[in-house]
Amino acid sequence: MRPRAVKDIMTKKLVTFRPETNVLEAINILLKNKISGAPVLDENGNIIGVLSEIDCMETLIQDSYYHESRGSVSEYMSEKVTTVDAQMGIVDLAEFFVQKHFRRLPVVDHGKLVGQVSRRDVLKAIQ
Repeated sequence: MRPRAVKDIMTKKLVTFRPETNVLEAINILLKNKISGAPVLDENGNIIGVLSEIDCMETLIQDSYYHESRGSVSEYMSEKVTTVDAQMGIVDLAEFFVQKHFRRLPVVDHGKLVGQVSRRDVLKAIQ
């Protein structure tokens, strides 16, 4: 049976960050796990941001101006978070990825983070 919903193809084991995590530590974690970004959660597990590769590149810019590349994830993360629902259909998800050009999206169920889905996950589902 072919997967029909985001919940069928999403990654459930997630790398997440806290806002106070050192950004250089976060970059190392992204690289080690070969991922392009991760959700940032508050102390209650609510999504408050996303730290992506492009956000992390800001540290290079800061370093070139101020000769220091430190700070916390909260200083670099994107606070505008786009999520998808776990029940969303895969075709709708594919259309969303084509229209919005996201690489990956947090998946929520009743407002709580339950996974993450990427363009690659959709391609695997097509196989």
